[in-house]
Amino acid sequence: MAVSKSVVPDAELNVLKALWDHPPLSAREIAERVYPQVNASSLGTVQKLIARLEDKELLQRDDTKSPHRFTTRVSRAEVAGMQLDEFARKLSGGSLSLFVSHLVQAKKLSQAEKEAVRKLLEDDSDPSS
Repeated sequence: MAVSKSVVPDAELNVLKALWDHPPLSAREIAERVYPQVNASSLGTVQKLIARLEDKELLQRDDTKSPHRFTTRVSRAEVAGMQLDEFARKLSGGSLSLFVSHLVQAKKLSQAEKEAVRKLLEDDSDPSS
């Protein structure tokens, strides 16, 4: 069964966040940042989460020294995009216009942000560029 990169549950996201903030980290260092207390159970959970993220090709392992160190293979923006695409697929057949419309209409975007969205849409609309 193929592992979907777009599905990143909260527990896996916490591991990614720790690595985005403090790369590279060992499994124990990740556990120290994700859990209030590091014990055999929390360390085992982190190791399982690392394995899942490696299966999704979202983490990179450096096994040249011990303990192994981990870094992300994706940025926060890439994961946010994957999560948003998956959410849009579930709710509206993949269309992001519902979300953009809501943000603009709810006035959660500043004028500068609205201008930035307009610019992105204009730049993206010309396939020859």
